[in-house]
Amino acid sequence: MDAFDRLTPALQYQIVNGLGWKSLRPVQERAIEAVLAGENAVILAPTAGGKTEAALFPLLSLMDAEDRRPVSVLYIAPLRALLNNQEPRLHELAGLVGRRAFKWHGDVGQSGRRRFADDLADVLAITPESLEALLLSSSMPARRILANIQAVVVDEVHGFAAGDRGGHLMAVLERVARICGRDIQRIGLSATVGNPAEICAWMSGSSSRNQSVVDPGGVGADPELSLDYVGTLENAAIVIERLHPGRKRLVFADSRRRVEELGHLLAQRGVETHVTHSSLSASERQAAERAFEQGNSCVIVATSALELGIDVGDLDHVLQIDAPAVVSSFLQRMGRTGRRPGSVPNCTFLCTSDDSLLQAAALLQLHDRGFVEPVSPARRGAHLLAHQLMALTLQHSGIAAGEWWSFVAGAAPFTGLDESDRAELVETMLGRDILCQVDGRLVLGDRGQKLYGGKNFLDLYVVFSTPSALRVMWGPQEIGTIDVYFAHIKEPEELSFVLGGKPWRAIGIDWRRATCHVEPSKEAGLPMWMGAPRLLSAELCQAMKMILVQTEVDPRWSRRATEQLDGLRQENTFLHGDPLPITEAPGELRWWTYAGGKANNTLAPLLQLRLGGKVTANNIALAFSGQAARSQTALRQALRELREEDALRADNVRRFAAGLARGRISKFQPCLSERLELELLAETLMDVEGAARTIRGCC
Repeated sequence: MDAFDRLTPALQYQIVNGLGWKSLRPVQERAIEAVLAGENAVILAPTAGGKTEAALFPLLSLMDAEDRRPVSVLYIAPLRALLNNQEPRLHELAGLVGRRAFKWHGDVGQSGRRRFADDLADVLAITPESLEALLLSSSMPARRILANIQAVVVDEVHGFAAGDRGGHLMAVLERVARICGRDIQRIGLSATVGNPAEICAWMSGSSSRNQSVVDPGGVGADPELSLDYVGTLENAAIVIERLHPGRKRLVFADSRRRVEELGHLLAQRGVETHVTHSSLSASERQAAERAFEQGNSCVIVATSALELGIDVGDLDHVLQIDAPAVVSSFLQRMGRTGRRPGSVPNCTFLCTSDDSLLQAAALLQLHDRGFVEPVSPARRGAHLLAHQLMALTLQHSGIAAGEWWSFVAGAAPFTGLDESDRAELVETMLGRDILCQVDGRLVLGDRGQKLYGGKNFLDLYVVFSTPSALRVMWGPQEIGTIDVYFAHIKEPEELSFVLGGKPWRAIGIDWRRATCHVEPSKEAGLPMWMGAPRLLSAELCQAMKMILVQTEVDPRWSRRATEQLDGLRQENTFLHGDPLPITEAPGELRWWTYAGGKANNTLAPLLQLRLGGKVTANNIALAFSGQAARSQTALRQALRELREEDALRADNVRRFAAGLARGRISKFQPCLSERLELELLAETLMDVEGAARTIRGCC
């Protein structure tokens, strides 16, 4: 019996006659076998490769055959926009067997949620934050809504696994499983992940089901890739205008400021341009995406938000300003193209600096090798556990001190925390009045209320921190937000900025209501948003070094890129054959490790302690000044001592982690003891094993 024949007759009929399909894709055939067998699975396929149907066809078949009661499937996505985009498809698929889907996120009104609660749909599409809010809600019957969950589908699971939102989601799913009283089947969807089996184990948590990776393999059409050096964003705008006239182009830039700047430059050149990023209001983003989807000869400039599976119509070309930090992002972005029959995926890099040119060339080289970064999910997420402990106190109106752990014990992010770690966490939170104990039950203390109780406990719905921002209003219309910091460094009468690709001038700021009122302007500067520095991986940095020491010219490099890279190769001949490449300048030494940002962060404070002076790190080098730059001999001796004394131990280097942080890594750091906080910072900012490999390789 083939996979299609294992589906219920009603679903088979609708796939053929309702959808008009003549056959299933290989990923769908394999997924049907795994899901019907009751396995937890990670389903791999390119963007628009049929992953949603691969997960939902067998779940709908089970829903039909077993007459499962609603809600039986949670469909979880990282972005509201992705849920908005998937909503029509989920409605259509559920309708194949006479079932319904409902979308729930922060933009869905209370009246719509009440209607859903009164008449439950079979598939609930939701974000992790809205699922947390549902569990904590005093006005929604969360237990009744979630009592019949049989399966959860996690879209873009690789993105979740890479950060705190994934850890939060895994803990929330354990709490949902507790409500259901059953082993919920867990299915992850991904286009790009380097270690799918590990991600499947992470996602499974307390589930005892068998695990599988559904990967149909196969090689698609070779993508059309090119790398160009343009030098400035102004030149990039000229190239974009001229390169594909009459076509739909999606341009990625890796900061909101660059998105706004490029969008404004293109608009000034008469190109129909739309912009989208996280600081624009939902209505502005949706308007831009709709206009782009309906257009023919236009450009949308976006941050990484559009690299996920959001459909913005039939794309012709993807262009990348400079380079993303990881291969997986490049693959996601390139995968937005090549969906039409006869077309192929494509991506053009337009680099504005030597560093970004080298990084883009390295990404192409890693892609040629088939490399995709493995994701390393957290296993000792004490800050996430603090969040969950506080959420449990609200969900249960106080939680018994001896019972709270059982609600989340199976979640993978906490498997590395032992009983003493948990006791230390609770003791710290009690000692700081973040929690207090009343009649054997833990509840939020006064300081916990002050830190996390604002806006009806909004900070306990989301695990990530949101920087202070001002809403930008043009009359009654919300345009987006700007950072408070940016508004503070300007005089009110001088505050002008580009937002949504249009220039605005401030006409008044209401600090109490955190609102900036604006009017259109002819000219404006660019806003600034605070962001974390990018720490590049050792694999990417080593590939950058290989580009410099090789002599081959990639045929995908433009003439300008080839000439620029040839100049960089000539400037870096000192890298050839030297395991410890050090350069000297007046008052400075520089060790070119190409070890990655985290490994260099680890080495810098250790060497500064031994040498004195100042040692600073970036992704590819360590810079020594003052006493630290007195001689290469002293530096080489310090490196030998680090290796011989086994100084690169986690317990030895962790003490330096606080000095590397620029602000808080997590808003839940106040809940952590000094030891647990240093551990979090070290995990986020340092790479002890990578630093040790670097020392061994050079000495």
